[in-house]
Amino acid sequence: MRSAVVVAHTAAPADVHGVHGAAGVTQWTCLALRAGLAGDWEAVEWARIPAGGVSGEHLHTRTREVYVLLAGEGEITLDGRPYAVRAGDAVLTAVGTRHGLRNTGAGPLEWFVIELPAVPSAGPAAPDGAVGSTVVRDLRRTGPLDPSAVIGGPLRLLQHVELDRGGREFLVADGTEHTVFVARGGGRAVAGNVRTPLRAGTALTLPHGTAVELVAGPGGLAYVHAELRLDGGGPGPAGGGGRS
Repeated sequence: MRSAVVVAHTAAPADVHGVHGAAGVTQWTCLALRAGLAGDWEAVEWARIPAGGVSGEHLHTRTREVYVLLAGEGEITLDGRPYAVRAGDAVLTAVGTRHGLRNTGAGPLEWFVIELPAVPSAGPAAPDGAVGSTVVRDLRRTGPLDPSAVIGGPLRLLQHVELDRGGREFLVADGTEHTVFVARGGGRAVAGNVRTPLRAGTALTLPHGTAVELVAGPGGLAYVHAELRLDGGGPGPAGGGGRS
C-alpha cells in the first residue's frame, strides 16, 4: 500500500462573491479534485456562509452533490420545496435538481460537499438509477447510508463516525477510494511512515492503493466518512474500515 494520501484543511478559505448569483460572500475551500484519483469524483469541498447568507439556487446538469451540514442551521430548497436543515443533516442531490441554501441561524452555516459526475468518466460503470433528492435527518443517529440508492452512482457509503480517546479506525482503499473530514476533536493519521495531525477542518482523501490508520486524541475524534466503489459492484455500504 502507498502512503500518498491527500491532506487538506479549511484554515485559509477563499472568499467567493456572488455564488450562484446570490449577494454576499461565501468562504470556500477545495479539499480534493479528480486529478490523481481513480474513481469518479468531481471534487471534495467545504463551504461557509455567514448569518443571513445565501448560496444561490441553481441547477446541476452534469453532477450529483452530497452536502453534510457541519455547523449552524438553514433552509435548503430542492426543486422549489424548502426543507429546514441543521448541523448533522445530510442532503443528497440528484443530477437535474434545482437547489439553493440559505443560512437562517444566528451564526455561520458550514457544510462539507462531495461532487460526483453524472456519467462515469472512465472504467466500469457503476449501476445508476437515481430516484431523486432527499434530506437525511441527523446522519449521526441515522447510521451508515448508501447514497447510490437515492442519487445513483458509485458513492456507496456515507457515515458519521465518533471515536473515543485512543480509538482507532483503519481504512484501506482497495477497489475503493475514501474521503474523511474531521468535524470535531483531533488525533493523528498514520500512513506508512507519515504521521499527520488531525483537527477540526482537516480532510483526508485516499486514492486507490493507499491505507491510513486514524487514531483519536484525548478529546476523541468525530468525522464524516464517504467511500466510493471503483468496481461497479452492487449497492450497499462496503465497510472499508474497522475500529478497535
